[in-house]
Amino acid sequence: MSGEKVKVAIIGAGGWGAQHARIAAGRPDVDLCAITGRTPAKTRERAEQYGTRFYTEVKEMLRNEKPDLVHICLPNQQHYETTLEVIRHGVPLFVEKPLVFELQQGQHLLEEAERRNLFFAINFNHRYAKPVQLAREAAAAGKLGEIVFVSWRFGGEGSSDHPHANLIETQCHGFDLLEHLCGPIRSVMAEMTDMTGKGYSTLAVSLRFANGAVGSLLGTYDSSYSYPGTHFMEINGTAGRVTIEDTVKKYTYHPAGSEIGEIWKAGYFNDWDREFHRTFDSCYGELIEAFKKGEPPPIHASSGFRALEIAHAVIASFHSGSRVFV
Repeated sequence: MSGEKVKVAIIGAGGWGAQHARIAAGRPDVDLCAITGRTPAKTRERAEQYGTRFYTEVKEMLRNEKPDLVHICLPNQQHYETTLEVIRHGVPLFVEKPLVFELQQGQHLLEEAERRNLFFAINFNHRYAKPVQLAREAAAAGKLGEIVFVSWRFGGEGSSDHPHANLIETQCHGFDLLEHLCGPIRSVMAEMTDMTGKGYSTLAVSLRFANGAVGSLLGTYDSSYSYPGTHFMEINGTAGRVTIEDTVKKYTYHPAGSEIGEIWKAGYFNDWDREFHRTFDSCYGELIEAFKKGEPPPIHASSGFRALEIAHAVIASFHSGSRVFV
């Protein structure tokens, strides 16, 4: 850090970049020094909204501002070159998911950052949803016993010119949370469909975990985020079962064999935990505290690479028609 506040620059002035700007500008321990974007008028407007400077060239921004930490929140397929540029300038960084789309690129970014001993964090904000935290606490306390099976369903509208966009840019949250809550995935078997003409926009994956548990993942861009039950997760163990509905909406726990269970839903005044975007606020708060203390990031970019590894194993399984180990 160069001062009492963390000097932060944001690269990306799009929709999710607005969340980055909102959070950074609202923290008393952060100095939002600049926003860099591709479109001058749009970037200027965003910068003026938060009382900071705007740039359209990354190198110019890095040279002039010398930020302590850079956020990268560009379109999903445009992460690699800019991330590499920031790393080569020796600046710590916080990137959006997915890390990248290609394994070789992801490995290169990790190696370059490690060579410079850089703070390199990724935003898997779903981990900070209250139901997810309660599920992790339940598992850690032994309330689930040995996990036997797990299921994940998530998806809505979406389109891309990449045939595996849903798998890589959206189901990365699924792979990350499945391992976060249930342990390492050891093998995958996959089916996909391109029947809607948008690439392989819906997929089903069978999973096997290191502890012997099995699972399933269903992901899609052929549904709607407006539907109730857009997201659902179930973790079933020898001692109990947990379900998570719409990530932030509802957590349920039942001991094995019991009709009586526990339910969490945000209370009347608890707007924070009921709002999906606030999972990012919680994620960022923990990240900034770690950065100020010189500690490793709470979620290292290597978690993004791990999700990408699983996604590429899923692709290999689909094309080969066989189980692939990860």
